[in-house]
Amino acid sequence: MGRVTAPNQVSPVPPADLPSTLGELRATGHRYRTVKQELRDNLLARMGSGEERFPGIVGYEDTVLPEVERALLAGHDMVLLGERGQGKTRLIRSLGALLDEWTPVIPGSVLNEHPMHPLTPASQALVDSAGDDLAIGWLHRSMRYGEKLATPDTSVGDLIGDVDPIRLAQGRTLGDPETIHFGLVPRTNRGVFAVNELPDLAERIQVALLNVLEERDIQVRGYQLRLPLDLLLVASANPEDYTNRGRIITPLKDRFGAEIRTHYPLDLDLELALIRQEADLVAVVPEHVLEVLARFARDVRESPSVDPRSGVSARFAIAAAETVAAAALRRSGLLTGAAVSASASAGVGAAASAGGAGAASRPEAPVARIGDTVSVTSTLRGKVEFESGEEGREIEVLAHLLRTATAETFRARLAGLDLSGFTAIVAEGGAVETGELVSSSELLRQVGTVPGLAKVLDRLGLGDAPSPEEAAAGIEFVLEGLHLTRRLGKDVTESGRTVYGDRD
Repeated sequence: MGRVTAPNQVSPVPPADLPSTLGELRATGHRYRTVKQELRDNLLARMGSGEERFPGIVGYEDTVLPEVERALLAGHDMVLLGERGQGKTRLIRSLGALLDEWTPVIPGSVLNEHPMHPLTPASQALVDSAGDDLAIGWLHRSMRYGEKLATPDTSVGDLIGDVDPIRLAQGRTLGDPETIHFGLVPRTNRGVFAVNELPDLAERIQVALLNVLEERDIQVRGYQLRLPLDLLLVASANPEDYTNRGRIITPLKDRFGAEIRTHYPLDLDLELALIRQEADLVAVVPEHVLEVLARFARDVRESPSVDPRSGVSARFAIAAAETVAAAALRRSGLLTGAAVSASASAGVGAAASAGGAGAASRPEAPVARIGDTVSVTSTLRGKVEFESGEEGREIEVLAHLLRTATAETFRARLAGLDLSGFTAIVAEGGAVETGELVSSSELLRQVGTVPGLAKVLDRLGLGDAPSPEEAAAGIEFVLEGLHLTRRLGKDVTESGRTVYGDRD
């Protein structure tokens, strides 16, 4: 997938077998193509070979990507409309992967001019004088992508360019292209340029893009510089800004050939696939916990307490998974540290009694449990825009939605199983204590042998031979599910531990 080129990024070294002069380039049969022709040809080639066209883009295969492909085949500049966190920028960046891996350029050209199609008078004169002996360079496609996050302080000089007073003082005239210090758009000539959050550009700055999109020339301080720029211009916008507040000027809307609406994952499987692909997990997060988080994100997105105009980013579920994994890693570190400390001060026997059976001899592996998900209600509330009437109730709303998602997952995963073995554990006044700092061995010691546990772990995808930590994760999920379906009672102690017992 295409990547944003950092300002100080060094271009990859081209292969040694590429032509080094214009004459050698002509001898290979190379022909000049515009960027849009290049994108069209390479897209068709990938279609013909069955190669993946937009790697890393999840959930758009049957909706957004066909529209993007039609726009590319038509040679249209495009604007992607969608709420935050729908992958608009990632999709735009992936377009760079459809460019040729290497393309010839005139060395030193700020505009990445093709040796067979020079633009500026200086480059034209250089090609005319050197002819087939002209030395050429090669530009990697990673260097042919430009991007600007639109902000109110963005200037015409940033995007298009400005007169360089030093060059003017050296005796050049305003009519000389060498007088111009080119902005980001011309410097991405023969590439893909993206403007993120286009409505945030001041209207007078948007006007500067009109000629770029239609006439393919630029104007700097009233001087019209005729440069047939060759690029694909792509923009992103929030539909609220685009349609209601009208912050994209009408002539600029008209210049875009394609308007494409993006969306959040349409079903639970796609939401899960996105979390698995994007989350950087520092601990094992079982599938049933990931499913709870995916359902949680979808429930938050659909909640009447949440402002639908701002949306709930896909980053919400990704960050939730990473937070839950971090909670598991923290438990592992604390329990291991406690066991080592107890062993050092009182011997192995005392350590075992402090951390549960086997705690001193076996460190706690980091495996997430359902109880770890509680932490996301406070750490992620800043990612959600609530309706004004919910002020002060944000954590309460998120906690309710998390319980709903957990119950939905419990029913979906374990429907039809006989769970009487778990309810029997707490019958007649018994209880099971769990929580952030309860080790897996301690939890397993409390429940002992549970009829039906193997079937539960199989349904949860934890395998035939789960580790103690995985078994503990499965048991805690069942206990929480039974509580949410009103078959077990639950209390939280002052120390933060959770006690499951009989409802009576």
